[in-house]
Amino acid sequence: MKNQITVFIPFSKDQINNFNMKTFGNEPSVKNIFFLTTKKEITQKDNTLYINSFFAKSTLNKITKYTDTKYLLIVTKEGRISLGKNALTKFINTVSKKNAGIVYSNYSEIENKKTKNHPVNEYQFGSVRDNFDFGPLMFFSKNKFEKQLTEIKNKILWNGIYSIRLSLSVKNEIKKNNKYLYSFEELKKIKESKKHFEYLEKENAAKQKEAERILTLHLKEIGAYLKPQIKNIELSKPKSKTEVSIIIPVKNRERTIEDAIRSAQSQKLKNPFNIIVINNHSTDRTKKIIEKLAETDKRIIHIIPPKKNLGIGGCWNVAVNHKNCGNFSVQLDSDDIYKNEKTLQTIVDKYYKEKCGMVIGAYQLTDFNLNGIPPGIIAHNEWTKTNGHNNALRVNGFGAPRAFLTRLLKESPFPNVSYGEDYSVCLAISRKYKVGRIYKPIYICRRWSGNTDSDILIDKKNEYDFYKDSLRTTEIKKRIKLNKKLK
Repeated sequence: MKNQITVFIPFSKDQINNFNMKTFGNEPSVKNIFFLTTKKEITQKDNTLYINSFFAKSTLNKITKYTDTKYLLIVTKEGRISLGKNALTKFINTVSKKNAGIVYSNYSEIENKKTKNHPVNEYQFGSVRDNFDFGPLMFFSKNKFEKQLTEIKNKILWNGIYSIRLSLSVKNEIKKNNKYLYSFEELKKIKESKKHFEYLEKENAAKQKEAERILTLHLKEIGAYLKPQIKNIELSKPKSKTEVSIIIPVKNRERTIEDAIRSAQSQKLKNPFNIIVINNHSTDRTKKIIEKLAETDKRIIHIIPPKKNLGIGGCWNVAVNHKNCGNFSVQLDSDDIYKNEKTLQTIVDKYYKEKCGMVIGAYQLTDFNLNGIPPGIIAHNEWTKTNGHNNALRVNGFGAPRAFLTRLLKESPFPNVSYGEDYSVCLAISRKYKVGRIYKPIYICRRWSGNTDSDILIDKKNEYDFYKDSLRTTEIKKRIKLNKKLK
């Protein structure tokens, strides 16, 4: 298998460039190696190509122009690459046997001179988020790459790889090789907690809008695009006197549960509300703290569910189906608090003003002691009334706090899990109903070592990402089915 691959690598420091040149130069299957750079003064070297950005459509066009081999390999990150035995042959075999548009693999990650496995997820039909982790090596059939590139008509400045990946996925497999085919030492590693909010940073706004346009075109192509929801929902009067129920699922949060409940108690609402605390069999002091607070406040409903296998979603279902659950169900996590005493009234006012099926606010990130931490306020300004329900398939969350019409939660129950349970319900509701947004912070989200939003290991991150991709797969298929019915 000689001279079948052209390799494209981000230009880096001389030491790294020389290392990667040696890595690929020793492979008989590699015919040409090119370095990509945004600095014109560097392009005097024969194998260095000037590009406007990583990865504009113009960059992909240049990659196609300089590829005269059957396959091309793009390195998407800056760092040192070492190939395992017959790694490139295995890439070739996979792309040939599976008729794949893209092939990628697990790899080993080198950091601080230590090597650890970095598994990557299987690609699903619903893996439409723009931050899917392929690893730093992406292997393509040149003919398929070129063909799909010619079908992309819009100008793309930043998201060329995202665009061609979605385009290729329509008619081709995106295939993972389960072997650990190479190792990679990244030049600049970003913590997962920072990556989580990169899409919200102001400097990335134009890039995110472009990614949204790319996804929207993809959804239209596969028949999953939904037109804007314009029909108002009927807000019937509650059967009970309770207008709002604050839902607090909790397990072993003795350090924070009192703060959460007192935050709920402090709310000023025109109509009656209650606080439903689902104590998921806590083994610390959580139960005693709830009981003590409930002794002096009849609004607190303390429930210990009979089942012991409930996740957060299952706890929500218990609360929603309680006989005293109000017309609206509003989220309050057991380690968070509301911004001030007006949070509930702000949410209810938004419901009656916009007559929507769900209201989502903005929140402020803090540490355990309520000191502000970057990126600060998370408002999800990327949401638009016309396309937010489509773009939600691309991003990993809707925001907080989340408030629902209780009857809609009975139509679309939460899955019994403790991660992504809210995302599943929000996707389902946004498929049918308008979503109201509050862009000023009305909620405080605490990040600390004991909660699920702190930095997580790669295996757990993959588990979470795979689950959310499976939710997207299910939701996209439902949207395709809905559109067929509407024709």
